[in-house]
Amino acid sequence: MFGREQLPTKSTDELLAMRRAGLVVAELLAAVRDAVRDGITTWELDAVAAEVIARNGARSNFLGYHGFPAVICTSVNEQVVHGIPGDQVLHTGDLLSIDGGAIVDGWHGDSAISLIVGGDQHASAADRALVEATRESMWAGIGGFREGRGVYELGGDIQDSVHAAANRYREAGLDLDFEIVDGYTGHGIGREMHMEPTVFNERVSAKGPRVRVGATVAIEPMVTLGTFETEELDDGWTVITLDGSRAAHWEHTVACTPGGLWVLTAPDGGATELAAHGLPFGPLAD
Repeated sequence: MFGREQLPTKSTDELLAMRRAGLVVAELLAAVRDAVRDGITTWELDAVAAEVIARNGARSNFLGYHGFPAVICTSVNEQVVHGIPGDQVLHTGDLLSIDGGAIVDGWHGDSAISLIVGGDQHASAADRALVEATRESMWAGIGGFREGRGVYELGGDIQDSVHAAANRYREAGLDLDFEIVDGYTGHGIGREMHMEPTVFNERVSAKGPRVRVGATVAIEPMVTLGTFETEELDDGWTVITLDGSRAAHWEHTVACTPGGLWVLTAPDGGATELAAHGLPFGPLAD
């Protein structure tokens, strides 16, 4: 893998097309998030996502992908990623990760969020910390995606953020030891959902292909409250933690532009979070 992967770039028109796909994904995740409540099934959430895709004239890049049977992935509690929507009923206090994507004019968007059913007021302190630490590590990875860096270096940014969060919580009296899920990574994205290069969530020895203006990747850390080890269920998709500990998953599709960073799957392009992190916001316009 090291030294052989490529990081292709896109033109302005191609990035604008990816932004249109990203906005559909943002709308999809917002609609599903707003529909989450005690007693709803994950299949009902999938129907919400399907309606948003249809209303926008887009296509799902999950449905049928290597046989995946749904529009979104819904991973609950110890499920890390790739949970299949079905008759599972959500309950107040569950930790839910929602991963969704869309295709517009042949271009892909991909994003994921994690939340507590019923709101943070119903979460344990550990679950709240896990969700926030995972989200923050995603933004650390996004911040590292800048021209001239090796794309593999983002793994170190993500890992450092996760470890720093654990230290802060321990200093505040919350004894946590986050682990980054082994064997699952972010990826390049464009005309396909999963493309080169690999976007690691942990530090590796190689730097990888250099980031150039016009490059796009999906950055998606997956973090647990226990082990980094996982196993796949008999359904051939759902990945769970080996020790039953809870997991969180966050993801955004991001572009490197002449002006800085453009988070294609964030409703505001990432403006608010990038400003909060002191990072350059570089949206493109027609």
